[in-house]
Amino acid sequence: MNYRMLIYLLGIITIIEAALMAFPALVALIYGESAAPFLITMAIMLLLSLPIVIFKPQNKRIYAKEGFITAAASWLLLSCFGALPFVLSGAIPNYIDALFETVSGFTTTGASILTEIESLPRGILFWRSFTHWVGGMGVLVFMLAILPADNGRAMHLLRAEVPGPTKDKIVPKMRQTALILYGIYMALTIALFIALLCTKMPLYDSLVNAFATAGTGGFSVKNASIGAYQNPAAEWVIASFMLLFGVNFNIYFLLLIKRFGDVLKNEELRVYLVLCAIATALVTFNTLSYFPTVGDTVRSAFFQVTTLLSTAGFATANYDLWPSFSKTILLLVMVIGSCAGSTAGGLKISRVIIAVKNMFRSVKKTIRPRSVNVVRMDGEPVPDATLHATASYISIYFALIVVVTLLISLDGFSIETNLAATLATINNVGPGLGAVGPAGNYAAFSPLSKIVLTLTMLIGRLEIMPMLILFSPATWRKG
Repeated sequence: MNYRMLIYLLGIITIIEAALMAFPALVALIYGESAAPFLITMAIMLLLSLPIVIFKPQNKRIYAKEGFITAAASWLLLSCFGALPFVLSGAIPNYIDALFETVSGFTTTGASILTEIESLPRGILFWRSFTHWVGGMGVLVFMLAILPADNGRAMHLLRAEVPGPTKDKIVPKMRQTALILYGIYMALTIALFIALLCTKMPLYDSLVNAFATAGTGGFSVKNASIGAYQNPAAEWVIASFMLLFGVNFNIYFLLLIKRFGDVLKNEELRVYLVLCAIATALVTFNTLSYFPTVGDTVRSAFFQVTTLLSTAGFATANYDLWPSFSKTILLLVMVIGSCAGSTAGGLKISRVIIAVKNMFRSVKKTIRPRSVNVVRMDGEPVPDATLHATASYISIYFALIVVVTLLISLDGFSIETNLAATLATINNVGPGLGAVGPAGNYAAFSPLSKIVLTLTMLIGRLEIMPMLILFSPATWRKG
């Protein structure tokens, strides 16, 4: 293993995070608050990382294993340093709680231990929402966009961080791919910010809500989330953009280069939009008696479906009080999630499509053993390696759900709360049902459960393998 290169990359990541903290420090100064928590953290990070990156390693090659380890270690390091401003400012005095909140931010989960949000300093709340935007596209993708790197090294890093069963370059050069992805990401974020301003949402609120929506994270600066604004226009805007950020970003690139035919035949996109439409319709009909008008019902249903399908985790209503049928639908879309290559979490639409098609192929093979059945996506055969990887991922995914649910059940909460908390964290959604529903939070969990759920958020964001590889003894064994 190329340890020198691994440490060098971690040093680069630390410097990038230190630079990003300049933004909340500036916001704190603008609002007459102390920027000391951010400046102290930045100084610590620079003192630790600059000596590491001054001398570049001669051997810059990394392979798949190093790519996974770099991704997992980077996210752990980002979170550990990112929690310091919360502790130093006194906003979250307990480091475990601060780490939980920070990991929830970077992984775009949106699960919170905070019971009171609006009284916190503006700079701290900006950093809290900004972590969503940073984590949405991925800090390693950002690093690849701003730093030159050979395609071999870059591809391993991209594969380890970008969510979904397939991670392909959209142009031959890896750096150009990262630049295009971030360009699209920034353009959509700016469009959302302007749209929110047009709904007469305050400037600061528009900015932080744009960050949280773009990263499909869901941290709000209001105790009642987006529902606090009582602004139907803003709800429609945020719901629409949550849906847009759940789309594979390759689709936007295809639109830019006018390959409309490839967009139309994209199976994952079609299923994603149809699933959203059907779920919204079913929830609307099931909750008609809960709202004064049909328009209010449709808006609320669409918002809650998109916020959980995109794993953003915002709320405009306490859906925990809705009928069981609607809650079941919301739980299902939470698990399925959005498209691969988006900022959203969940199993991913493409992975579910592949799993279902492979299931039907197995049934046909059992009935007619000599028949030849090929699983196809967008008209192209799916390699056996992808089929096996999908099956393995889903198996590990459900095994982790069982283990995490058992561990946090030691706290004595209901089965509904424990299962919902596990699903909400592993799918990077945030709010679930029961005590962790849209009207609740994770504050009551024990320190052990918070650590378990913190790791679960990281495992979910990095799609299991990087974290398992990082903590596997075999990874560090010589030979």
